[in-house]
Amino acid sequence: MKKLESTITNMVLVLVGVALITGGILAYVNHVTEGPVKAQAEKALADGIKTVMGGGELTVTKTDTVKQNINGKEVVFVLHQTEDSRHNYLGAAVESTTGGFGGDVKVLVGFNAEGAVLGYTILQHAETPGLGAKADQWFQKGGKGDIIGKNPATDNLTVSKDGGSVDAITASTITSRAFLLAINQAYNAYKNMPADADSGATKHVEK
Repeated sequence: MKKLESTITNMVLVLVGVALITGGILAYVNHVTEGPVKAQAEKALADGIKTVMGGGELTVTKTDTVKQNINGKEVVFVLHQTEDSRHNYLGAAVESTTGGFGGDVKVLVGFNAEGAVLGYTILQHAETPGLGAKADQWFQKGGKGDIIGKNPATDNLTVSKDGGSVDAITASTITSRAFLLAINQAYNAYKNMPADADSGATKHVEK
């Protein structure tokens, strides 16, 4: 058998062949893992909604998307309306994203029918290692910056350095501002939930 000559054409053909095979393998792996990854993400979101809404049995009755123009930029919020086993309206869990010190800070925050914060969890952050974990606890019930039970409509949920009622994370005012901004913007999205929402939640929120 004649030895394949090492030419530019042959090398290009070999590289193209390797690329096609590699691409096929990656596509197959992506196809195989797509289902489990999606299911895991859905479970994580469902668990997060239950946590920020105070735990207990609940059902997500509707998911709405609210778009708002904030400082010239369109920001998208996802609202998950919930009810208990007796079909009583509980409020909504809102996905909210804003810019932090190192990148976006994305939170999931639960509001009751009156607009008070029931709970929150950090879904994504690009802050300095350690700050994200600290933010996940700092503003919880009993934490130094406790916001649970407070209502953005009546409580000034900004850092005390800016005249607000919340203590910022030690040596991390920027991250604290970003987090609280996400909470306040989530509340504003909750107030402006579509009027045709199944639960009629907009009637329950103080403005």
